Amino acid sequence: MKTKLSLIILCLLLVSLISCNKDNAFSGGDIESLPDTYDEKYKDYEENPFMKVSDQPISTFSVDADGGSYANMRRFLYLGQTPPKASVRIEEYINYFTFDYKEPVSGENVSLESEISKCTWNTEHYLIRLGMKGMTIPISELPNSNYVLLIDVSGSMNSPDKLGILKTGFKTLIDNLRDQDRIAIVTYAGQAGVLLESTYGDERDKIKSAIDKLGASGSTAGAAGITTAYEIAQKNFIANGNNRVILGTDGDFNVGPSSTDDLVKIIEEKRESGIYLTVLGVGEGNLNDNMMEQIANKGNGNYEYVDNAKQLQKVFTQEISKFYTVAKDSKIQVTFNQNMVESYRLIGYENRKLNTEDFANDSTDAGEIGASQTITALYEVVLLDVLNKEKYAQFDFRYKKPEEAQSRLITHDVSMVPKELNSSSENMRFAVSVAGLGLMMKQSEFKGTLTKQMLLNLGKDAITFDPNGYRKEFIELVTNWN
Repeated sequence: MKTKLSLIILCLLLVSLISCNKDNAFSGGDIESLPDTYDEKYKDYEENPFMKVSDQPISTFSVDADGGSYANMRRFLYLGQTPPKASVRIEEYINYFTFDYKEPVSGENVSLESEISKCTWNTEHYLIRLGMKGMTIPISELPNSNYVLLIDVSGSMNSPDKLGILKTGFKTLIDNLRDQDRIAIVTYAGQAGVLLESTYGDERDKIKSAIDKLGASGSTAGAAGITTAYEIAQKNFIANGNNRVILGTDGDFNVGPSSTDDLVKIIEEKRESGIYLTVLGVGEGNLNDNMMEQIANKGNGNYEYVDNAKQLQKVFTQEISKFYTVAKDSKIQVTFNQNMVESYRLIGYENRKLNTEDFANDSTDAGEIGASQTITALYEVVLLDVLNKEKYAQFDFRYKKPEEAQSRLITHDVSMVPKELNSSSENMRFAVSVAGLGLMMKQSEFKGTLTKQMLLNLGKDAITFDPNGYRKEFIELVTNWN
């Protein structure tokens, strides 16, 4: 009887604790509610300040095609917690979503566009949206793929939301393989091992059987796994193909080189091989977000956080064309007109900034854009003139086609008449709504008068273009945030 009573009391306490955490998750306040047992690693980047055009008219940065920060934030809210400020990278919130941008002109792999509107959180300011889209390639015309799955099977991965969800996701990828595509599997715990040599996609049962054998135990020799995976990818390299290592891990490396700097150095050496890198982060409690975002950044790749089955479909089915790079070393340089713009602030992209001279330097590494992928950047600006007598800025974009070593330059004039935000395009309204949520989660000093209702007013009528329902999910997420 005493045992039953104790269990009842314990259950009541747990229900009470869960209820309190759920309330905190959607409070919209400044309290960070992470359990003491968490040892998740994030790096807090200082927000970009306003820059006077008269002092520094040129802004240069690399594109960021990641979406990991947004999915991670969603995980925190669903768990009844507030995401740490350091986990918020606003550019990844925006670029989690696909925008309705035009296809590139003939001969180019990327299109450019821009728009100016009033700023919702500071009515004295304006917002400039820059939009880019990688060319769409029909499935039948996609290059052959040489994938190497690099799977963390150390002890820390032994849970359904880690190795379990990766096994499900990789099976989804196998279902989407074409017969001529190849896939190998490398695992690592105390040491690296080859679970499956490179195998053609028509042997799906054989590949899935290998995935079913995965189990987790031991320490984590991540660097050894990375080296082995790249060696296999190089051995099976497809000229003009999609050669890619896909790493699935919580990032808890503890054997061999394990610091972020050490791993970045290894990845930087490997990226010159023409092999791309996708990093999939999973789990909670010991997630090393900083390390995974950085090695994806330096490894010619992208970083996604996988928190649920729907996210698996997004990565491995709905947006699988992102695995096919159409623009590498993609850089943006904006030159503001000091006759029209007094000052500017780039929202997000804090760890993607480049020096002015890096823009024309083809040896400087930058971000990659996949087929059909859209990239969006927002500037908050103070205008001197809104009558559009001259262009506000020149938007220069430099990239390399996958098979080329020399970059190409595209230019676009930012010269349209500014609009009220409620009469701007859906692309603009939705991007601003998502950026606004990022500013609030970041507890940004620049968030001005932002409120939850402002986000909803902007976003709820900007979901006409919503191919897979992620904009609608965003509105539901914000609606439940109280």
